[in-house]
Amino acid sequence: MQPIFAGFALSLEGAEEGSHMGAPNFRVGGRIFATLASQKQGYGNLMLPLEQEAEFAQELPEVFVPIAGGWGRMGMTHIRLAVTNEDVLAGALRAAWKLRIEKNARTGGKKRASAVRGGAAKISGAKR
Repeated sequence: MQPIFAGFALSLEGAEEGSHMGAPNFRVGGRIFATLASQKQGYGNLMLPLEQEAEFAQELPEVFVPIAGGWGRMGMTHIRLAVTNEDVLAGALRAAWKLRIEKNARTGGKKRASAVRGGAAKISGAKR
């Protein structure tokens, strides 16, 4: 399912693949909307607002798993790759991508100062 995850993510307008500490991530406007940082554990990761994460996890608890700790408080959500289907995966990635586009528009696409100082390279309706 990992190649399908990457293929769906990269099919979204403006999406590009990047890497952080050897893990693939998917960005739009230079900001991450999904990663495969937990693929060895069988997960993809999506950046979702906590409210949407809760809705997804309530509707499909076998597929969507909130991430504990700081990453979870920032909106990272696991999607179990072995039990999801292509439609759910595509819809969830589209939701995360759309939310990132909207957030980029609100913030003017500005990155955090630490990311800019660190020389980070700018990498240029959800259906379920």
